[in-house]
Amino acid sequence: VQLQASGGGLVQPGGSLRLSCAASGSTLSISVMAWYRQAPGKQRELLASISFGGSINYRDSVKGRFTISRDNAKNTVYLQMNSLKPEETAVYYCNARIGVEAYWGQGTEVTVSS
Repeated sequence: VQLQASGGGLVQPGGSLRLSCAASGSTLSISVMAWYRQAPGKQRELLASISFGGSINYRDSVKGRFTISRDNAKNTVYLQMNSLKPEETAVYYCNARIGVEAYWGQGTEVTVSS
């Protein structure tokens, strides 16, 4: 499975961005897709996940502001991010899980700054 993330950029505090993650390869075997982020000097953290069956989970700090969704026809998962905060500046990664194997995209950088 190959994952291509896009949609990052510079946004002002309180602004919005939509990230996309296009999957290719053995996409029918994917059980869960997720978004993570890693800020400088910090550990990578899980933000949101969506399972093959449509079950969705969010990190508490992004609930109500971030929305994960998917387009099965396009093999693409999205992360709509609203009310962004400066401390959410990070590299955002998409992740796909097949059984016990995890696959990562290259990351897309999000900078929240005025």
